[in-house]
Parts: sequence; structure tokens; C-alpha cells
Amino acid sequence: MATALFWQHGYDGTSIAMLTAALGCTPPTIYAAFGSKEGLYRDVVEQYRRRGPASQGERPATPSAYAMVERYLREVARQFTDSSHPKGCMVGTGALQCGPGSEAIASYAKTVRTDGHRLFAAKIEDAKSRGELPGETDVEAITRFYIAVVQGMSVQAIDGADRDQLEALVEIALTAWPGRRS
Repeated sequence: MATALFWQHGYDGTSIAMLTAALGCTPPTIYAAFGSKEGLYRDVVEQYRRRGPASQGERPATPSAYAMVERYLREVARQFTDSSHPKGCMVGTGALQCGPGSEAIASYAKTVRTDGHRLFAAKIEDAKSRGELPGETDVEAITRFYIAVVQGMSVQAIDGADRDQLEALVEIALTAWPGRRS
């Protein structure tokens, strides 16, 4: 329940009163279990990371970097449009609009996104070193491009794009891959 609230309303838009009503507890229970609303949010984000599309890196290895990117983008299209929870990416939307007093959460969310960026870039660099990508491939540019695609998919899902529409976007994004597609 807390995940859905943070996902739908963002960190700042989710109040302790909303959380206690949804969880069927009192504020002292939340503070005892998590220390603060921030602690609960961090716990929710960590659970989301373990289940979300970014966890693709922990699944069995794919035969190529291209296959990894393709699998990730298709999983994002599926998860961002899943009707069992709010649309889009919880980390990407839940903490981008933090106001004064929530700087620690904004910083934490940026760290989560940066960690994902670093992991993605490492996989692209590894593919380059194995010869899957041309030697002149700009790993940082490719990484930023595909992360921008994912971020755009999140916004489009929130705005009502369905899975088929995001899958069509995936098809176009995959044409930008600079290396072998096998």
C-alpha cells in the first residue's frame, strides 16, 4: 500500500495520515518500524528495485548486450503499463518533485538513478570490450540514450500510452543500437 501511495502521489504528496490510513496503523507504528516517513520511502524503493525492471541485471545472463537492452526495454514497457499499480516508474516520478525539506529524498533518488546508470554503462563497456560494439562506441552516450528512452517511456505511460505503444517505441529505440544485434 505504501508503494502505491508513493508511486501515485510522490514522496512529498504522500502524507503520514495517508500512509497510516492505508496501512491501518498509527504514526508511532511507522516511526517505530522505519524511523521516519523517509525511512519507509527508502524501504519501499529498495523493494521496488528488487522487483522492478532494473532488477533485470540479476536475472540469468543474456547472450549479448543487445539482448540485455532489448529484454530490459520490453520489461519496462510491460511494467510501466501494468494495471496492478500506478503507471510509469516509481523512482523516476516519486521523488522528482520534492520540495524544500525533502532534499535528502531527492538526493537518495538521484543516487538510485545514478547506480542504475553506472550498472548499465558497465554492461555496455563490457560489451564494447568483447567486440559486440565498435571500438569507437561512446559508452556514455549510448547509456544516456537508453536511459532517456526509459524515462520517456515512464512519462508516456503516465500520460496514457499502453503497452503496444511503448513496444513500438522499443522497436525504434533498438534500431539505434550501434553493434551486433544477435
